[in-house]
Amino acid sequence: MLRRSSIFMLLLGTGILLSCQNPFAPAKAGDELKGSLLLSAQSTPDEVLQNFQYAYTFKDSLVYSEVLDSTFIFIGQNFNVSPAEPIVWGRDQELKTTGKMFRFFSTLDLTWNSRPLAEPLPDATQFLAQRINFTLILDGGSSIPALDGNVTFTFVKRAERWYISRWEDETL
Repeated sequence: MLRRSSIFMLLLGTGILLSCQNPFAPAKAGDELKGSLLLSAQSTPDEVLQNFQYAYTFKDSLVYSEVLDSTFIFIGQNFNVSPAEPIVWGRDQELKTTGKMFRFFSTLDLTWNSRPLAEPLPDATQFLAQRINFTLILDGGSSIPALDGNVTFTFVKRAERWYISRWEDETL
């Protein structure tokens, strides 16, 4: 009898383990997890923004590198000097800068307050998004106020995936 109950407990435990999901693995598009961030196949510019937001939330530099095209250019302003100076850099510098930000802050909470209003045509290989408004909260907003800004992304399609090829920061 002891042997039979041990086998039953082993089978029950194995069944429970097999039915569990890994809480550390990101969900994939298609999983029915409402309200959570999912990784997508980047089959639309909106899905690129979804992966961008995921990368910031989980400080995942690998996912972040996958949203940027090899021709990526960032255009912005350096407000740390007076008068403000233009900033222009490529993909490598963007990955280094964002990686430092991911390591420096404990939490990053990025919210897209608006998204592109239109999707590209099925045969399109480039898409200029509408102006996108965002809010970024660093470390819960306790010592740094929430950053509200505007960006314009240009998306490019390579094979079946979309990427960001240009990021113009229009935040004042």
